[in-house]
Amino acid sequence: MKLDLGCGDHKHTGFFGIDRVGGTDVDLVCDFNYGIRLPENSVEFIMASRSLPYASDLFSIMSDLYRVSIHKAIICILAPYAHHYRHMSNPYLKQKFDEYTPRYLTNHFLQPPDSPICPPVPSYTGYSVPFDFRLLRMELFYEQPFVSPMYEPDELDMLKHLQPNVVSEIMYHFVVIKKDLPLVEWDWMSKQSYPEPLWVPSLRPARPSEEPLIEQDKVIIPAAVTKEQLTKPPRTPKTFHNRKKIPRKFL
Repeated sequence: MKLDLGCGDHKHTGFFGIDRVGGTDVDLVCDFNYGIRLPENSVEFIMASRSLPYASDLFSIMSDLYRVSIHKAIICILAPYAHHYRHMSNPYLKQKFDEYTPRYLTNHFLQPPDSPICPPVPSYTGYSVPFDFRLLRMELFYEQPFVSPMYEPDELDMLKHLQPNVVSEIMYHFVVIKKDLPLVEWDWMSKQSYPEPLWVPSLRPARPSEEPLIEQDKVIIPAAVTKEQLTKPPRTPKTFHNRKKIPRKFL
């Protein structure tokens, strides 16, 4: 079974939809805050698109998702990024998600080779969880001013640590571990493609090859650059004149 958790009116095709409010796309009316009424080891894929931030108790719900999942099930989580004023001021968002989150969902964290870094959490927390969701991949979706090719990946990484409102949303793919999983297999799984929420493509910036190109002065350049940068007159540097010397008699 493929489960769409909090599907609302936009259930993903081929998924079993759960929501606390009934609707044409809802297969089971169920508030996941009070348990998911599904049998153990019955789900192979979970789509949690913008639903888990509303959870009253994240660890309780993750425990229930772990219960209904089979070994090597995949869970995709899309959530608002914690360090954004728009999300921080939303009183309905009870759970926060960022690069540290994956480390709190397993007792045996592994850093996927092709994903942004998940920094270590403080050792004094002494956390231990009764489930094992190991990260396969993580993706950050940046706000429009920061998707320009002017920024290198390391510059974006520094920006999001220095100031808020750089990243809008974050997406994870986890694998459910209930038995031993060889490291080689985990590494292979981290390089595979998995279903994503319907609106994720709109969150990604257009690739350079997808930008319309125009010709200006026989140089082919992206239209966006021409419109916003090349038509803007260059700034003239300010000139500073030497102050007149004050006559000695006035000192």
